[in-house]
Amino acid sequence: MKVTFWGVRGSIAVSGPRYVLTGGNTPCVEVRHGEDRLILDGGTGLRGLADSVAPDPIKATILFSHIHWDHIQGVPFFGPAFHPESEITFAGARSQWGSLRDFLDAQMHPPTFPVTLESFNAKLAFRDVSPTKPFEVGPFKVTPAPLDHPDGVLAYRVEAGGRSVVYATDHEHAGTIDTRLVELAEGADLLIHDAQYTDAEYRGDAGPSRRGWGHSTWGEAVRTAQAASVGHLALFHHDPQRDDHAVIEIEAAARGEFAGAFAAREGSVVQL
Repeated sequence: MKVTFWGVRGSIAVSGPRYVLTGGNTPCVEVRHGEDRLILDGGTGLRGLADSVAPDPIKATILFSHIHWDHIQGVPFFGPAFHPESEITFAGARSQWGSLRDFLDAQMHPPTFPVTLESFNAKLAFRDVSPTKPFEVGPFKVTPAPLDHPDGVLAYRVEAGGRSVVYATDHEHAGTIDTRLVELAEGADLLIHDAQYTDAEYRGDAGPSRRGWGHSTWGEAVRTAQAASVGHLALFHHDPQRDDHAVIEIEAAARGEFAGAFAAREGSVVQL
């Protein structure tokens, strides 16, 4: 499998010279196995993925962890969705508020956006995902697991060709490493884990406590990787205030505790 990071930032996209090395787009990760493509989340990084295939059509499934803004805002700007030869499946869990289609439609609807979902010319399909039942997307076996985040979130284990990657963004351990995620990630080649906060930020040593905001510290990401005996750990969903220098410092500290740790950066590729 080939894993490409198109967006690694959390909460809101950022730009400027302080973010050049890490990137400023919100979550979007592409997993390839041969010619098959599975896209994890549709944040603003989805636009960069679109640019990489333009002007050609695409055949892909976009699998959403949840529908907070930073994970869906790239969808209206996904160029291949306007190509009549593209085949795109949007997949995600239903919630008490409705289906994935309802959420994407609401995002692309006047008065907050002028171009509606019906403007896409691609062959579109929508797939409801059970939070507890494995399913298949082409050659990919996908195992979901519900984790803790305001309004809900799913982590995914994706397996193909004897390799595995676990995508666990927007999750709060709340002081005790979540055994559900450890079990999901057991022995994975790559764990992509939310690492938005430092321990001091989470506690609120300076500024508000982040407890209850739905995210992890980089230390919790490391401890999860260690408990699950994964091969590599990608620190993901970087705080919008975290500049390149601070990301490098966290990366070095994480590597000191887990040799396979690295900071996910926009445009980086991991071959599994």
